Amino acid sequence: MATETTISRPAPFVEDLGKDLAEQAVALTGVPVVSGGIGSLSKMAGETDAGFKSRQDAARAFDVRKQNLAGLAPQVAGQDTLQTLAQIKGLQGVGSYQPFLNQAQAATGPQAFQQYMSPYQSQVMEASLAEFDKNAAIQQKGIADQAISSGAFGGGREGVMQAEYQAGSDMKRAQLQAALLNQGFGQAQQAAQQQFQNQQGLAQLVPSLQGKDVSTLGSLGALNQAQAQAEKDAQLQATKMAAYQPQEQLQNYGNLVTGIMGGMQGSGTQTSQVPNPGFLQTALGAAATGAGIYGALK
Repeated sequence: MATETTISRPAPFVEDLGKDLAEQAVALTGVPVVSGGIGSLSKMAGETDAGFKSRQDAARAFDVRKQNLAGLAPQVAGQDTLQTLAQIKGLQGVGSYQPFLNQAQAATGPQAFQQYMSPYQSQVMEASLAEFDKNAAIQQKGIADQAISSGAFGGGREGVMQAEYQAGSDMKRAQLQAALLNQGFGQAQQAAQQQFQNQQGLAQLVPSLQGKDVSTLGSLGALNQAQAQAEKDAQLQATKMAAYQPQEQLQNYGNLVTGIMGGMQGSGTQTSQVPNPGFLQTALGAAATGAGIYGALK
């Protein structure tokens, strides 16, 4: 039995492409992946000089790629003018109720009724008492006139009448003064009680306003946080683009080579066994060959 071997090979340029792709893939596996420039590196404890130099070389290449890809780096749009205005208005509105709250608090307390006393109360009391004293003096003069007309002027009877009148007059005067004071105090106390109820309402209103402040600040903070996160995401994406650009280039190169090789006949080695010719086959073959030559010569 004879052995027959058939070798199928692609075109030479395809073999060169495949060889180049394999060499680049092997070389790339030995390059460390870095995500920062040369200034971000420092030699680690136990790291060899060769290992640190390899990282430095990779960092320099990273800086170059990042600069080359600057035009393709993702970007984040800045805040709109209306968003900025909304933040300014929101911050201006925080605590805007505080002056009103201070005024309400200043109008409360144990002595709060004093500021609600009528500023004309003393004038009203003075005028009322003066009128009362005037009428009392007239009444006393009338008693004296009666005593004179009855011939009892300066006597004991007149004295008793004057004393009784004076006692009654003083009591009525005190009652008048007390009534005026009580009236003013009652009005002031009622106003203070109303203010106390207002203060109770403020005690419920303040937490509600503070809650709105917290909600407003939280919304503005979330807006800023989303903006900052978008900037970080864009920066991360740009860094990944620069860090893994060699791998992506090699992958694209591999896809191109694979596409080219897909249209070519596959390479490989095929071996088959061919039986050796026998004596009769050899003789017949020789006879046929001789007959052919003879016929041609004739």
